Amino acid sequence: MPQGLEPPQLLKQRLFYRGRKFNFEVNSLRLPNKAEGDWECIRHPGGALAVPITLEGKLVLVRQYRFAVQGRLLEFPAGTIEHNEDPEATIRREIEEEIGYRANRWRSLGKFALAPGYSDEYIYAYLAEDLEQIETPPEQDEDEDMETVLMTPEDLEQAILDGEAIDAKSICSFFLARPFLK
Repeated sequence: MPQGLEPPQLLKQRLFYRGRKFNFEVNSLRLPNKAEGDWECIRHPGGALAVPITLEGKLVLVRQYRFAVQGRLLEFPAGTIEHNEDPEATIRREIEEEIGYRANRWRSLGKFALAPGYSDEYIYAYLAEDLEQIETPPEQDEDEDMETVLMTPEDLEQAILDGEAIDAKSICSFFLARPFLK
């Protein structure tokens, strides 16, 4: 096998932190060129995200406080996939909980690695169409601080181009959904 195509050899794996949403580990590897080193990795079960669009053509987003960046980010509704849960089931639950809508039509937009330099997390993106508001308003989880925001696709695209604080998974998913938006 040509050099570079062989997988690295795992020499040692150390779990440093087991958390509620992810684990942090350090792996000692030997590369095909025989060099050895340590690689840190966040192990995450993955997430599901919806690009919800109302019958009037408005996108439904949330502006949410994120501790890691010490500020509020504009994001599409998303959530962590529970153990043995289908990503579509995750996002169906999350849009009801986060924004108070139910979608009658779903389209998979695909999946993408969120930050492969240090995490194995994949995001499964969906277009949520034919929305209807549910009767019971959404209740925020105890650790959430968010507000619902409605925007046209054109306004969101301009906000992205203007450098507004929008997270990467939402930007990526918006452009995956863009061909399907009216």
